[in-house]
Amino acid sequence: MELLGQHFDTAFSAPDGIPRLRELILKLAMQGKLVPQDPNDSPASELLRSIEAEKKRLVKERKIKAPKTLPEITASDEPYSLSHGWQWVRLGAIGNIFNGNSINASEKKSKYAGVEGLPYIATKDVGYGLDPLDYDNGICIPLDEEKFRIAHQGAVLICAEGGSAGKKCGLTDRDICFGNKLFANELYGQIPSRFILYVYLSSAFRASFTAAMTGIIGGVSIAKFVEIPIPLPPLDEQHRIVAKLDKLMAQCDALENLRNERENKRLAIHTAALSQLIDTTGNSSADDAWAFITKHFGDLYAVKENVVELRKAILQLAVMGKLVPQDPSELPASEALKDIETEKNRRIKGGKAKTSNPLPDIKPEEIPFSLPAGWEWVRLGSVSDIIGGYAYKSNLFKDEGRYQVLRLGNIRPDLIRSEENPVYIDDDLASQTDAFKVLENDILITMTGTREKRDYLYTALVKQNPLNGKYLYLNQRVGAIRAYGLSSYFDKALKVECFKDEIFSTATGSANQANIGISALREWLLPIPPIAEQQRIVAKIDQLMTLCDTLDQQITAATQKQAALLDAVMAQI
Repeated sequence: MELLGQHFDTAFSAPDGIPRLRELILKLAMQGKLVPQDPNDSPASELLRSIEAEKKRLVKERKIKAPKTLPEITASDEPYSLSHGWQWVRLGAIGNIFNGNSINASEKKSKYAGVEGLPYIATKDVGYGLDPLDYDNGICIPLDEEKFRIAHQGAVLICAEGGSAGKKCGLTDRDICFGNKLFANELYGQIPSRFILYVYLSSAFRASFTAAMTGIIGGVSIAKFVEIPIPLPPLDEQHRIVAKLDKLMAQCDALENLRNERENKRLAIHTAALSQLIDTTGNSSADDAWAFITKHFGDLYAVKENVVELRKAILQLAVMGKLVPQDPSELPASEALKDIETEKNRRIKGGKAKTSNPLPDIKPEEIPFSLPAGWEWVRLGSVSDIIGGYAYKSNLFKDEGRYQVLRLGNIRPDLIRSEENPVYIDDDLASQTDAFKVLENDILITMTGTREKRDYLYTALVKQNPLNGKYLYLNQRVGAIRAYGLSSYFDKALKVECFKDEIFSTATGSANQANIGISALREWLLPIPPIAEQQRIVAKIDQLMTLCDTLDQQITAATQKQAALLDAVMAQI
Protein backbone atom coordinates (compact mmCIF):
# COMPACT_ATOMS: atom_id res chain seq x y z
CA MET A 1 0.00 0.00 0.00
CA GLU A 2 2.93 2.30 0.66
CA LEU A 3 4.31 1.58 -2.81
CA LEU A 4 0.91 2.26 -4.32
CA GLY A 5 0.77 5.56 -2.44
CA GLN A 6 4.06 6.61 -4.03
CA HIS A 7 2.53 6.03 -7.47
CA PHE A 8 -0.97 7.22 -6.68
CA ASP A 9 -1.03 9.72 -9.58
CA THR A 10 -0.31 6.88 -11.98
CA ALA A 11 -3.15 4.78 -10.60
CA PHE A 12 -5.48 7.76 -10.69
CA SER A 13 -4.58 8.88 -14.23
CA ALA A 14 -4.53 5.53 -16.02
CA PRO A 15 -7.85 4.89 -17.86
CA ASP A 16 -8.53 1.74 -15.84
CA GLY A 17 -6.56 2.86 -12.80
CA ILE A 18 -9.39 2.97 -10.28
CA PRO A 19 -10.90 -0.43 -11.27
CA ARG A 20 -7.37 -1.85 -11.04
CA LEU A 21 -6.99 -0.22 -7.63
CA ARG A 22 -10.19 -1.92 -6.45
CA GLU A 23 -8.90 -5.22 -7.80
CA LEU A 24 -5.60 -4.80 -5.96
CA ILE A 25 -7.32 -3.92 -2.67
CA LEU A 26 -9.47 -7.04 -2.91
CA LYS A 27 -6.43 -9.14 -3.79
CA LEU A 28 -4.56 -7.91 -0.72
CA ALA A 29 -7.64 -8.54 1.43
CA MET A 30 -7.99 -12.14 0.23
CA GLN A 31 -4.28 -12.77 0.82
CA GLY A 32 -4.38 -11.55 4.43
CA LYS A 33 -2.31 -8.45 3.63
CA LEU A 34 -4.89 -5.70 4.10
CA VAL A 35 -5.33 -5.71 7.86
CA PRO A 36 -2.98 -7.00 10.59
CA GLN A 37 -3.48 -10.48 12.04
CA ASP A 38 -4.19 -10.84 15.76
CA PRO A 39 -2.68 -13.99 17.34
CA ASN A 40 -5.50 -13.89 19.90
CA ASP A 41 -8.13 -14.51 17.19
CA SER A 42 -9.68 -17.97 17.12
CA PRO A 43 -8.40 -19.60 13.92
CA ALA A 44 -10.62 -20.49 10.97
CA SER A 45 -10.42 -24.15 11.97
CA GLU A 46 -12.39 -23.34 15.13
CA LEU A 47 -14.98 -21.50 13.06
CA LEU A 48 -15.36 -24.52 10.77
CA ARG A 49 -15.89 -26.84 13.73
CA SER A 50 -18.65 -24.60 15.07
CA ILE A 51 -20.21 -24.47 11.57
CA GLU A 52 -20.28 -28.27 11.37
CA ALA A 53 -22.07 -28.41 14.73
CA GLU A 54 -24.54 -25.76 13.51
CA LYS A 55 -25.29 -27.71 10.33
CA LYS A 56 -25.94 -30.93 12.28
CA ARG A 57 -28.36 -29.05 14.52
CA LEU A 58 -30.20 -27.53 11.55
CA VAL A 59 -30.46 -30.90 9.84
CA LYS A 60 -31.85 -32.42 13.02
CA GLU A 61 -34.39 -29.58 13.23
CA ARG A 62 -35.25 -30.22 9.54
CA LYS A 63 -34.42 -26.64 8.62
CA ILE A 64 -31.89 -27.76 5.99
CA LYS A 65 -31.22 -30.98 4.15
CA ALA A 66 -28.14 -32.98 5.02
CA PRO A 67 -25.40 -31.49 2.79
CA LYS A 68 -23.43 -33.69 0.43
CA THR A 69 -19.84 -34.44 1.37
CA LEU A 70 -17.47 -32.10 -0.45
CA PRO A 71 -14.06 -33.14 -1.79
CA GLU A 72 -11.10 -32.52 0.48
CA ILE A 73 -8.99 -29.46 -0.30
CA THR A 74 -5.70 -30.52 -1.88
CA ALA A 75 -2.55 -28.54 -2.60
CA SER A 76 -3.61 -28.19 -6.24
CA ASP A 77 -6.80 -26.41 -5.09
CA GLU A 78 -4.82 -23.70 -3.28
CA PRO A 79 -3.77 -20.88 -5.65
CA TYR A 80 -1.56 -19.26 -2.98
CA SER A 81 -0.48 -19.75 0.63
CA LEU A 82 -2.50 -18.19 3.42
CA SER A 83 -1.69 -16.28 6.59
CA HIS A 84 -1.56 -18.02 9.97
CA GLY A 85 -5.04 -18.88 11.21
CA TRP A 86 -6.59 -18.84 7.74
CA GLN A 87 -7.81 -21.92 5.87
CA TRP A 88 -8.91 -22.88 2.36
CA VAL A 89 -12.49 -24.20 2.32
CA ARG A 90 -15.06 -25.23 -0.26
CA LEU A 91 -17.75 -22.56 -0.64
CA GLY A 92 -20.49 -25.06 0.15
CA ALA A 93 -18.92 -25.85 3.52
CA ILE A 94 -19.78 -22.47 5.02
CA GLY A 95 -23.25 -21.73 3.69
CA ASN A 96 -26.55 -23.12 2.48
CA ILE A 97 -26.49 -22.53 -1.29
CA PHE A 98 -29.63 -22.88 -3.43
CA ASN A 99 -31.17 -21.41 -6.58
CA GLY A 100 -34.55 -19.75 -7.06
CA ASN A 101 -37.66 -20.29 -9.18
CA SER A 102 -38.39 -19.25 -12.74
CA ILE A 103 -41.55 -17.41 -13.79
CA ASN A 104 -42.53 -17.02 -17.45
CA ALA A 105 -43.31 -13.53 -18.71
CA SER A 106 -47.07 -13.98 -19.10
CA GLU A 107 -47.45 -15.49 -15.63
CA LYS A 108 -45.29 -12.77 -14.13
CA LYS A 109 -47.55 -10.10 -15.60
CA SER A 110 -50.92 -11.74 -14.96
CA LYS A 111 -50.36 -13.30 -11.57
CA TYR A 112 -47.55 -11.55 -9.72
CA ALA A 113 -47.51 -7.94 -10.94
CA GLY A 114 -48.69 -5.44 -8.33
CA VAL A 115 -49.63 -7.98 -5.67
CA GLU A 116 -48.52 -7.98 -2.02
CA GLY A 117 -45.81 -10.34 -0.85
CA LEU A 118 -42.07 -10.87 -1.04
CA PRO A 119 -40.16 -9.01 -3.76
CA TYR A 120 -39.17 -11.25 -6.67
CA ILE A 121 -35.59 -10.56 -7.73
CA ALA A 122 -34.45 -11.51 -11.24
CA THR A 123 -30.97 -11.16 -12.74
CA LYS A 124 -31.82 -7.71 -14.11
CA ASP A 125 -32.53 -6.53 -10.56
CA VAL A 126 -29.02 -7.38 -9.34
CA GLY A 127 -26.06 -5.03 -9.72
CA TYR A 128 -22.35 -5.68 -9.95
CA GLY A 129 -21.41 -5.96 -6.30
CA LEU A 130 -22.03 -3.14 -3.90
CA ASP A 131 -25.14 -1.72 -5.60
CA PRO A 132 -28.44 -2.37 -3.79
CA LEU A 133 -30.91 -4.79 -5.33
CA ASP A 134 -33.93 -3.37 -7.15
CA TYR A 135 -36.82 -4.40 -4.93
CA ASP A 136 -39.30 -2.03 -6.58
CA ASN A 137 -39.70 -3.88 -9.89
CA GLY A 138 -43.45 -4.41 -9.36
CA ILE A 139 -43.24 -8.21 -9.06
CA CYS A 140 -44.05 -9.88 -5.71
CA ILE A 141 -44.76 -13.43 -4.58
CA PRO A 142 -47.65 -13.90 -2.10
CA LEU A 143 -46.60 -15.43 1.21
CA ASP A 144 -48.90 -18.43 0.70
CA GLU A 145 -47.07 -19.52 -2.51
CA GLU A 146 -45.22 -22.44 -0.97
CA LYS A 147 -43.38 -23.56 -4.11
CA PHE A 148 -41.12 -20.51 -4.10
CA ARG A 149 -37.81 -20.66 -2.29
CA ILE A 150 -37.05 -17.76 0.04
CA ALA A 151 -33.64 -16.14 0.48
CA HIS A 152 -33.59 -14.45 3.85
CA GLN A 153 -32.13 -11.10 4.84
CA GLY A 154 -28.34 -11.22 4.60
CA ALA A 155 -28.19 -13.83 1.81
CA VAL A 156 -25.52 -13.31 -0.84
CA LEU A 157 -26.82 -13.55 -4.42
CA ILE A 158 -24.79 -14.27 -7.53
CA CYS A 159 -25.82 -14.77 -11.15
CA ALA A 160 -24.89 -18.28 -12.29
CA GLU A 161 -25.91 -18.36 -15.96
CA GLY A 162 -25.62 -16.22 -19.09
CA GLY A 163 -23.57 -13.14 -19.90
CA SER A 164 -23.75 -11.85 -16.32
CA ALA A 165 -22.67 -15.15 -14.74
CA GLY A 166 -20.13 -14.54 -11.97
CA LYS A 167 -20.35 -10.77 -12.51
CA LYS A 168 -23.69 -9.74 -11.04
CA CYS A 169 -23.93 -10.24 -7.30
CA GLY A 170 -25.36 -8.51 -4.25
CA LEU A 171 -26.78 -8.72 -0.74
CA THR A 172 -30.40 -9.01 0.40
CA ASP A 173 -31.48 -6.54 3.06
CA ARG A 174 -34.88 -8.28 3.41
CA ASP A 175 -36.48 -11.64 2.66
CA ILE A 176 -37.03 -12.24 -1.06
CA CYS A 177 -37.98 -14.78 -3.72
CA PHE A 178 -35.66 -14.90 -6.67
CA GLY A 179 -35.00 -16.29 -10.15
CA ASN A 180 -33.58 -19.67 -11.09
CA LYS A 181 -30.46 -18.14 -12.68
CA LEU A 182 -29.38 -16.81 -9.29
CA PHE A 183 -27.75 -18.66 -6.41
CA ALA A 184 -28.40 -17.58 -2.81
CA ASN A 185 -25.81 -18.24 -0.12
CA GLU A 186 -27.09 -18.16 3.48
CA LEU A 187 -24.01 -18.32 5.66
CA TYR A 188 -23.33 -20.31 8.80
CA GLY A 189 -21.23 -19.41 11.82
CA GLN A 190 -22.18 -15.70 11.76
CA ILE A 191 -19.84 -15.17 8.80
CA PRO A 192 -20.53 -11.59 7.64
CA SER A 193 -22.35 -11.56 4.30
CA ARG A 194 -20.28 -8.64 3.09
CA PHE A 195 -17.10 -10.69 3.49
CA ILE A 196 -18.45 -13.35 1.10
CA LEU A 197 -19.67 -10.63 -1.25
CA TYR A 198 -16.13 -9.26 -1.36
CA VAL A 199 -14.87 -12.80 -1.98
CA TYR A 200 -17.21 -12.99 -4.99
CA LEU A 201 -15.80 -9.70 -6.29
CA SER A 202 -12.15 -10.81 -6.05
CA SER A 203 -10.26 -11.74 -9.21
CA ALA A 204 -9.20 -15.11 -7.77
CA PHE A 205 -12.81 -16.16 -7.15
CA ARG A 206 -13.91 -14.99 -10.58
CA ALA A 207 -11.12 -16.98 -12.18
CA SER A 208 -12.29 -20.10 -10.30
CA PHE A 209 -15.90 -19.37 -11.29
CA THR A 210 -14.95 -18.98 -14.96
CA ALA A 211 -13.00 -22.22 -14.88
CA ALA A 212 -16.13 -24.02 -13.60
CA MET A 213 -18.40 -22.66 -16.36
CA THR A 214 -19.77 -24.98 -19.04
CA GLY A 215 -22.30 -24.87 -21.89
CA ILE A 216 -22.89 -22.63 -24.90
CA ILE A 217 -24.77 -20.00 -22.86
CA GLY A 218 -22.20 -20.25 -20.08
CA GLY A 219 -23.05 -21.13 -16.53
CA VAL A 220 -22.02 -22.92 -13.36
CA SER A 221 -24.05 -25.70 -11.77
CA ILE A 222 -24.63 -25.74 -8.03
CA ALA A 223 -22.60 -28.95 -7.85
CA LYS A 224 -19.58 -27.11 -9.27
CA PHE A 225 -20.29 -23.85 -7.46
CA VAL A 226 -20.21 -25.34 -3.96
CA GLU A 227 -16.79 -26.87 -4.71
CA ILE A 228 -15.09 -23.54 -5.49
CA PRO A 229 -12.29 -23.02 -2.93
CA ILE A 230 -12.16 -19.72 -1.03
CA PRO A 231 -9.81 -18.34 1.66
CA LEU A 232 -11.40 -18.20 5.11
CA PRO A 233 -9.83 -15.95 7.81
CA PRO A 234 -10.65 -16.06 11.52
CA LEU A 235 -14.11 -14.59 12.17
CA ASP A 236 -12.83 -11.47 13.97
CA GLU A 237 -10.42 -10.78 11.11
CA GLN A 238 -13.28 -11.13 8.62
CA HIS A 239 -15.02 -8.25 10.39
CA ARG A 240 -11.83 -6.15 10.31
CA ILE A 241 -11.38 -6.91 6.60
CA VAL A 242 -14.97 -5.91 5.83
CA ALA A 243 -14.60 -2.64 7.74
CA LYS A 244 -11.37 -1.81 5.93
CA LEU A 245 -12.77 -2.77 2.53
CA ASP A 246 -15.89 -0.69 3.09
CA LYS A 247 -13.72 2.31 3.86
CA LEU A 248 -11.35 1.80 0.92
CA MET A 249 -14.15 1.11 -1.57
CA ALA A 250 -15.88 4.30 -0.44
CA GLN A 251 -12.63 6.15 -1.09
CA CYS A 252 -12.42 4.54 -4.53
CA ASP A 253 -15.98 5.75 -5.18
CA ALA A 254 -14.92 9.25 -4.18
CA LEU A 255 -11.90 9.07 -6.48
CA GLU A 256 -14.07 7.85 -9.32
CA ASN A 257 -16.52 10.68 -8.78
CA LEU A 258 -13.66 13.17 -8.63
CA ARG A 259 -12.21 11.83 -11.86
CA ASN A 260 -15.62 11.88 -13.58
CA GLU A 261 -16.21 15.45 -12.40
CA ARG A 262 -12.81 16.45 -13.75
CA GLU A 263 -13.46 14.81 -17.11
CA ASN A 264 -16.97 16.25 -17.36
CA LYS A 265 -15.64 19.70 -16.51
CA ARG A 266 -12.92 19.35 -19.13
CA LEU A 267 -15.50 18.37 -21.75
CA ALA A 268 -17.93 21.10 -20.73
CA ILE A 269 -15.30 23.84 -20.79
CA HIS A 270 -14.10 22.69 -24.18
CA THR A 271 -17.65 22.60 -25.53
CA ALA A 272 -18.25 26.14 -24.25
CA ALA A 273 -15.05 27.40 -25.88
CA LEU A 274 -15.94 25.82 -29.23
CA SER A 275 -19.48 27.20 -29.02
CA GLN A 276 -18.02 30.66 -28.51
CA LEU A 277 -15.87 30.16 -31.61
CA ILE A 278 -18.84 29.09 -33.70
CA ASP A 279 -21.29 31.62 -32.26
CA THR A 280 -23.22 33.19 -35.16
CA THR A 281 -24.89 35.97 -33.19
CA GLY A 282 -21.77 38.06 -32.79
CA ASN A 283 -22.25 38.23 -29.02
CA SER A 284 -19.08 36.25 -28.23
CA SER A 285 -15.45 36.91 -28.97
CA ALA A 286 -13.80 34.26 -31.13
CA ASP A 287 -10.41 35.74 -30.26
CA ASP A 288 -11.04 35.17 -26.55
CA ALA A 289 -12.10 31.60 -27.23
CA TRP A 290 -8.98 30.89 -29.30
CA ALA A 291 -6.82 32.45 -26.59
CA PHE A 292 -8.42 30.23 -23.94
CA ILE A 293 -8.01 27.08 -26.03
CA THR A 294 -4.39 27.95 -26.78
CA LYS A 295 -3.59 28.62 -23.11
CA HIS A 296 -5.15 25.33 -21.92
CA PHE A 297 -4.38 23.31 -25.03
CA GLY A 298 -2.43 20.54 -23.28
CA ASP A 299 -5.11 19.88 -20.68
CA LEU A 300 -8.11 20.22 -23.01
CA TYR A 301 -6.68 17.79 -25.54
CA ALA A 302 -5.55 15.13 -23.14
CA VAL A 303 -8.73 13.17 -23.94
CA LYS A 304 -9.86 11.88 -27.31
CA GLU A 305 -13.44 13.04 -26.82
CA ASN A 306 -12.29 16.65 -27.11
CA VAL A 307 -10.22 15.86 -30.20
CA VAL A 308 -13.35 14.43 -31.82
CA GLU A 309 -15.19 17.66 -31.05
CA LEU A 310 -12.25 19.72 -32.31
CA ARG A 311 -12.45 17.93 -35.67
CA LYS A 312 -16.14 18.79 -35.90
CA ALA A 313 -15.47 22.43 -34.97
CA ILE A 314 -12.75 22.77 -37.60
CA LEU A 315 -15.19 21.69 -40.31
CA GLN A 316 -17.93 23.94 -38.92
CA LEU A 317 -15.63 26.98 -38.83
CA ALA A 318 -14.45 26.19 -42.35
CA VAL A 319 -17.92 26.31 -43.92
CA MET A 320 -18.76 29.49 -41.99
CA GLY A 321 -15.79 31.33 -43.44
CA LYS A 322 -14.02 31.51 -40.05
CA LEU A 323 -11.08 29.22 -40.70
CA VAL A 324 -9.06 31.18 -43.26
CA PRO A 325 -9.11 34.91 -44.10
CA GLN A 326 -11.14 36.20 -47.05
CA ASP A 327 -9.49 38.02 -49.95
CA PRO A 328 -11.80 40.70 -51.46
CA SER A 329 -9.79 40.64 -54.70
CA GLU A 330 -10.85 37.07 -55.48
CA LEU A 331 -13.70 36.29 -57.87
CA PRO A 332 -16.87 35.65 -55.86
CA ALA A 333 -18.61 32.29 -55.77
CA SER A 334 -21.38 33.70 -57.98
CA GLU A 335 -18.90 33.78 -60.90
CA ALA A 336 -17.93 30.16 -60.25
CA LEU A 337 -21.62 29.21 -60.27
CA LYS A 338 -21.97 30.71 -63.75
CA ASP A 339 -19.08 28.58 -64.96
CA ILE A 340 -20.64 25.51 -63.32
CA GLU A 341 -23.94 26.13 -65.14
CA THR A 342 -22.06 26.39 -68.44
CA GLU A 343 -20.14 23.16 -67.74
CA LYS A 344 -23.33 21.35 -66.72
CA ASN A 345 -25.08 22.31 -69.97
CA ARG A 346 -22.03 21.17 -71.94
CA ARG A 347 -22.09 17.77 -70.23
CA ILE A 348 -25.81 17.36 -70.86
CA LYS A 349 -25.38 18.14 -74.55
CA GLY A 350 -22.48 15.69 -74.73
CA GLY A 351 -24.55 12.93 -73.12
CA LYS A 352 -22.32 12.77 -70.03
CA ALA A 353 -25.02 14.06 -67.70
CA LYS A 354 -28.81 13.89 -67.53
CA THR A 355 -31.27 16.73 -67.36
CA SER A 356 -32.69 16.99 -63.85
CA ASN A 357 -35.87 18.48 -62.49
CA PRO A 358 -35.53 22.13 -61.41
CA LEU A 359 -34.48 22.58 -57.79
CA PRO A 360 -36.59 24.68 -55.40
CA ASP A 361 -35.49 28.22 -54.64
CA ILE A 362 -33.60 28.70 -51.38
CA LYS A 363 -35.88 30.29 -48.78
CA PRO A 364 -34.51 32.64 -46.10
CA GLU A 365 -35.79 30.39 -43.30
CA GLU A 366 -33.68 27.50 -44.64
CA ILE A 367 -30.39 29.37 -44.21
CA PRO A 368 -28.76 28.32 -40.90
CA PHE A 369 -26.20 31.16 -40.69
CA SER A 370 -24.92 34.16 -42.61
CA LEU A 371 -21.93 33.90 -44.94
CA PRO A 372 -18.98 36.20 -45.68
CA ALA A 373 -19.03 38.43 -48.73
CA GLY A 374 -18.39 36.49 -51.92
CA TRP A 375 -19.93 33.24 -50.64
CA GLU A 376 -23.22 31.70 -51.82
CA TRP A 377 -25.74 29.17 -50.54
CA VAL A 378 -26.47 26.49 -53.13
CA ARG A 379 -28.26 23.19 -53.37
CA LEU A 380 -25.94 20.23 -53.89
CA GLY A 381 -27.76 19.20 -57.07
CA SER A 382 -26.99 22.56 -58.69
CA VAL A 383 -23.22 22.10 -58.38
CA SER A 384 -22.92 18.35 -58.91
CA ASP A 385 -24.37 15.28 -60.55
CA ILE A 386 -25.62 12.68 -58.08
CA ILE A 387 -25.69 9.07 -59.20
CA GLY A 388 -27.32 6.15 -57.42
CA GLY A 389 -25.85 2.68 -57.60
CA TYR A 390 -26.96 -0.24 -59.76
CA ALA A 391 -28.90 -3.22 -58.36
CA TYR A 392 -26.40 -5.92 -59.26
CA LYS A 393 -27.74 -9.43 -58.68
CA SER A 394 -25.71 -11.27 -56.07
CA ASN A 395 -25.76 -14.50 -58.06
CA LEU A 396 -23.66 -12.74 -60.72
CA PHE A 397 -20.90 -11.79 -58.28
CA LYS A 398 -17.52 -13.46 -58.62
CA ASP A 399 -14.75 -13.97 -56.07
CA GLU A 400 -12.07 -12.54 -58.37
CA GLY A 401 -11.90 -10.15 -61.28
CA ARG A 402 -10.92 -6.72 -62.59
CA TYR A 403 -14.23 -4.97 -61.88
CA GLN A 404 -15.12 -4.65 -58.21
CA VAL A 405 -18.60 -3.71 -56.99
CA LEU A 406 -18.54 -1.40 -53.97
CA ARG A 407 -21.23 -2.23 -51.42
CA LEU A 408 -22.27 -0.36 -48.27
CA GLY A 409 -19.73 -2.21 -46.13
CA ASN A 410 -16.89 -1.03 -48.35
CA ILE A 411 -17.46 2.65 -47.54
CA ARG A 412 -16.37 4.17 -44.24
CA PRO A 413 -15.63 7.79 -43.27
CA ASP A 414 -12.82 8.95 -45.57
CA LEU A 415 -12.00 5.37 -46.42
CA ILE A 416 -12.78 2.94 -49.23
CA ARG A 417 -12.27 -0.54 -47.79
CA SER A 418 -11.99 -2.33 -51.10
CA GLU A 419 -10.49 -5.39 -49.40
CA GLU A 420 -13.59 -5.88 -47.17
CA ASN A 421 -15.51 -8.88 -48.58
CA PRO A 422 -14.79 -7.94 -52.20
CA VAL A 423 -17.10 -9.07 -55.01
CA TYR A 424 -16.59 -8.69 -58.75
CA ILE A 425 -18.49 -8.73 -62.04
CA ASP A 426 -17.38 -9.99 -65.41
CA ASP A 427 -16.32 -7.90 -68.39
CA ASP A 428 -19.70 -8.03 -70.15
CA LEU A 429 -21.68 -6.83 -67.13
CA ALA A 430 -19.12 -4.11 -66.45
CA SER A 431 -19.51 -2.90 -70.02
CA GLN A 432 -23.31 -2.92 -69.79
CA THR A 433 -23.26 -0.91 -66.54
CA ASP A 434 -20.47 1.50 -67.44
CA ALA A 435 -22.66 4.43 -66.29
CA PHE A 436 -22.12 3.21 -62.72
CA LYS A 437 -18.35 3.12 -62.95
CA VAL A 438 -16.67 5.23 -60.28
CA LEU A 439 -14.60 8.17 -61.54
CA GLU A 440 -11.67 9.91 -59.93
CA ASN A 441 -12.78 12.78 -57.65
CA ASP A 442 -16.20 11.19 -57.09
CA ILE A 443 -17.44 11.51 -53.52
CA LEU A 444 -18.93 8.16 -52.57
CA ILE A 445 -21.80 8.25 -50.11
CA THR A 446 -23.72 5.53 -48.28
CA MET A 447 -27.47 5.97 -48.48
CA THR A 448 -28.77 3.21 -46.17
CA GLY A 449 -27.85 2.25 -42.62
CA THR A 450 -28.85 1.88 -38.99
CA ARG A 451 -30.96 4.84 -37.93
CA GLU A 452 -29.79 5.08 -34.30
CA LYS A 453 -26.12 4.79 -35.20
CA ARG A 454 -26.42 7.49 -37.89
CA ASP A 455 -24.20 5.29 -40.05
CA TYR A 456 -26.14 5.90 -43.25
CA LEU A 457 -24.07 8.87 -44.35
CA TYR A 458 -20.44 7.89 -44.77
CA THR A 459 -18.50 9.77 -47.44
CA ALA A 460 -15.15 9.03 -49.04
CA LEU A 461 -13.34 10.90 -51.80
CA VAL A 462 -12.05 8.72 -54.64
CA LYS A 463 -8.51 9.73 -55.46
CA GLN A 464 -7.84 6.99 -57.99
CA ASN A 465 -9.70 4.43 -60.09
CA PRO A 466 -8.54 1.77 -60.71
CA LEU A 467 -7.78 1.21 -57.01
CA ASN A 468 -5.29 -1.56 -56.24
CA GLY A 469 -5.59 -2.65 -59.85
CA LYS A 470 -9.41 -2.95 -59.73
CA TYR A 471 -12.01 -0.76 -61.45
CA LEU A 472 -14.76 0.27 -59.04
CA TYR A 473 -18.52 0.17 -59.69
CA LEU A 474 -21.43 1.39 -57.55
CA ASN A 475 -23.83 -1.11 -56.04
CA GLN A 476 -27.35 -0.06 -55.04
CA ARG A 477 -27.60 2.33 -52.05
CA VAL A 478 -24.05 3.54 -52.66
CA GLY A 479 -24.14 6.90 -54.42
CA ALA A 480 -21.58 9.11 -56.09
CA ILE A 481 -21.52 12.91 -55.93
CA ARG A 482 -19.73 14.22 -59.01
CA ALA A 483 -18.98 17.85 -58.24
CA TYR A 484 -18.49 20.62 -60.79
CA GLY A 485 -15.47 22.09 -59.06
CA LEU A 486 -13.23 21.29 -56.13
CA SER A 487 -14.46 17.88 -54.91
CA SER A 488 -12.23 17.94 -51.84
CA TYR A 489 -14.09 21.01 -50.52
CA PHE A 490 -17.49 19.39 -51.02
CA ASP A 491 -16.24 16.18 -49.39
CA LYS A 492 -15.36 18.11 -46.24
CA ALA A 493 -18.51 20.28 -46.26
CA LEU A 494 -20.71 17.17 -46.39
CA LYS A 495 -19.24 16.04 -43.06
CA VAL A 496 -20.35 19.12 -41.10
CA GLU A 497 -22.69 18.04 -38.32
CA CYS A 498 -25.42 20.64 -38.83
CA PHE A 499 -25.61 19.78 -42.55
CA LYS A 500 -25.73 16.07 -41.75
CA ASP A 501 -28.58 16.72 -39.31
CA GLU A 502 -30.47 18.35 -42.17
CA ILE A 503 -30.15 15.36 -44.48
CA PHE A 504 -30.86 12.89 -41.66
CA SER A 505 -34.21 14.62 -41.15
CA THR A 506 -35.22 13.58 -44.69
CA ALA A 507 -34.48 9.88 -44.16
CA THR A 508 -37.23 7.36 -44.81
CA GLY A 509 -37.48 3.66 -44.01
CA SER A 510 -38.23 1.55 -40.97
CA ALA A 511 -37.68 2.28 -37.27
CA ASN A 512 -34.28 0.59 -37.46
CA GLN A 513 -33.16 1.20 -41.02
CA ALA A 514 -33.02 4.59 -42.70
CA ASN A 515 -32.70 5.47 -46.37
CA ILE A 516 -31.58 8.71 -47.99
CA GLY A 517 -33.00 9.51 -51.44
CA ILE A 518 -31.38 11.09 -54.47
CA SER A 519 -33.96 13.91 -54.41
CA ALA A 520 -33.05 14.80 -50.82
CA LEU A 521 -29.35 14.81 -51.68
CA ARG A 522 -29.98 17.13 -54.63
CA GLU A 523 -31.81 19.60 -52.37
CA TRP A 524 -29.11 19.53 -49.69
CA LEU A 525 -28.13 23.11 -48.79
CA LEU A 526 -24.40 23.93 -48.68
CA PRO A 527 -22.27 27.13 -48.59
CA ILE A 528 -19.85 27.77 -51.46
CA PRO A 529 -16.80 30.06 -51.07
CA PRO A 530 -14.80 31.54 -53.95
CA ILE A 531 -12.70 28.90 -55.73
CA ALA A 532 -9.37 30.24 -54.43
CA GLU A 533 -10.71 30.31 -50.88
CA GLN A 534 -11.96 26.74 -51.26
CA GLN A 535 -8.39 25.69 -51.94
CA ARG A 536 -7.08 27.54 -48.88
CA ILE A 537 -9.84 26.03 -46.73
CA VAL A 538 -9.02 22.48 -47.88
CA ALA A 539 -5.31 23.02 -47.21
CA LYS A 540 -6.02 24.43 -43.74
CA ILE A 541 -8.42 21.61 -42.85
CA ASP A 542 -5.86 19.03 -43.92
CA GLN A 543 -3.21 20.75 -41.81
CA LEU A 544 -5.44 20.88 -38.73
CA MET A 545 -6.69 17.30 -39.17
CA THR A 546 -3.05 16.19 -39.23
CA LEU A 547 -2.64 18.03 -35.92
CA CYS A 548 -5.68 16.13 -34.58
CA ASP A 549 -4.11 12.86 -35.76
CA THR A 550 -0.98 13.79 -33.81
CA LEU A 551 -3.04 14.60 -30.71
CA ASP A 552 -4.78 11.21 -30.94
CA GLN A 553 -1.42 9.47 -31.25
CA GLN A 554 -0.04 11.38 -28.26
CA ILE A 555 -3.08 10.48 -26.13
CA THR A 556 -2.73 6.82 -27.12
CA ALA A 557 0.98 6.85 -26.29
CA ALA A 558 0.36 8.56 -22.94
CA THR A 559 -2.40 6.09 -22.10
CA GLN A 560 -0.16 3.14 -22.95
CA LYS A 561 2.64 4.61 -20.82
CA GLN A 562 0.28 5.10 -17.86
CA ALA A 563 -0.98 1.53 -18.23
CA ALA A 564 2.58 0.19 -18.38
CA LEU A 565 3.58 2.15 -15.27
CA LEU A 566 0.51 0.88 -13.43
CA ASP A 567 1.30 -2.69 -14.47
CA ALA A 568 4.83 -2.27 -13.15
CA VAL A 569 3.57 -0.94 -9.81
CA MET A 570 0.99 -3.73 -9.51
CA ALA A 571 3.64 -6.34 -10.28
CA GLN A 572 5.71 -5.20 -7.30
CA ILE A 573 2.85 -5.50 -4.81
